[in-house]
Amino acid sequence: MPPGIRVGGSGLHTPSRAILYHRLREHAASIQQVSNLSLDDFLCQYLVVDGIWISLGESLLIEKFSPIWNTILVGFGNHDPGKGRYNQQRSPWDTLHPGRTWADKLQPNTKSAEQIAEEVRKAIANRMIDQ
Repeated sequence: MPPGIRVGGSGLHTPSRAILYHRLREHAASIQQVSNLSLDDFLCQYLVVDGIWISLGESLLIEKFSPIWNTILVGFGNHDPGKGRYNQQRSPWDTLHPGRTWADKLQPNTKSAEQIAEEVRKAIANRMIDQ
């Protein structure tokens, strides 16, 4: 999402390619920080569009494919909440994939990494059955 879009900004003044590159670099950095993932295990497909279409496209893709990281394993795209807000619960993503230093400052998730992993396994198995 373009900077400022969630707080009422249009995000139309920054070129889509620059935003896309920045966001992909952020995601790569998050993956490289965790102890149990390798950037080499990931692939990326993208489409460069004008900023006005980003929210619609993202919403449609999430609705159609319901990715695990948008349903069960949320938190991958999170940023450091900042000083004074570390009383928030650690995301399922950061519980299952530890290593982002700021996430270590958050309160533990109510579910263990093993519980979250089992939810992910079940969701994947159910999707394979549905196909």
